[in-house]
Amino acid sequence: KLAIAALLAGSAAAFAPSQQGARSVALHETKADLEALAKELNPIVGFYDPLNLAEADFWGAGNEATIGFLRHAEIKHGRVAMFAFVGYIVHANGIKFPWAMQMDGTPFPTETNPPALWDAISDTAKWQIFTLIAFLEFWSELSTDTHKHYMAGGKPGDFPDFVSGPDSGGIPHPVPFNLYDPFKFSKNMSEETKARRLRAEINNGRLAQLGIIGFLSEQCVSGSVPLLSGIVQPYDGEPMAPFMTNYLGSAWGLN
Repeated sequence: KLAIAALLAGSAAAFAPSQQGARSVALHETKADLEALAKELNPIVGFYDPLNLAEADFWGAGNEATIGFLRHAEIKHGRVAMFAFVGYIVHANGIKFPWAMQMDGTPFPTETNPPALWDAISDTAKWQIFTLIAFLEFWSELSTDTHKHYMAGGKPGDFPDFVSGPDSGGIPHPVPFNLYDPFKFSKNMSEETKARRLRAEINNGRLAQLGIIGFLSEQCVSGSVPLLSGIVQPYDGEPMAPFMTNYLGSAWGLN
């Protein structure tokens, strides 16, 4: 659940190479490109694809489109996991904003068990989070003349800029900052530096995915991750359920 909540931030293209002038260039990666990238990411492990996904063809879109989908999915999952991992540590240490969480004065929960803290948040607040997530997901799937979709030659992990204005066909009101690089720090960054930072992001994302699932595993099944025994608090809830109430199952008498 922490990972779900973190998705509102995880959709941001944290270190993805993104440059307006380069977006019109189609990028189609092949299995050979993945093999070369794998060596750069981890020379020891190298290319490891036991399910042979690098040769798959999802939905009849073609192999290159499928690779674009898989690359984008890994980068996005890694970003969500990094936010979740950091968020878990922050909440486990009782760090929170000093002001009220909701307009009615409801404070942030004092719980230091991250999954239990999520359970303590009102459904109204959760729906606001999921609404923002839905918008970011919708926007990230746009394919325009200046931003190609990741399955159609675009850059995996690249988040499109917020286009605003009545004649832009985008958001009807001004949006001063983009989700990726809102202060344009990477404007003059070289493509080599962007590529290096993206490789670092992928490796960090992979490690974060292992880290957050390790936290939750030890919480739910004591002793499953011996290194975390006695460090994380036990949790007897459902870590993958976004709500305490089973809204879908209630129609069939399930709780």
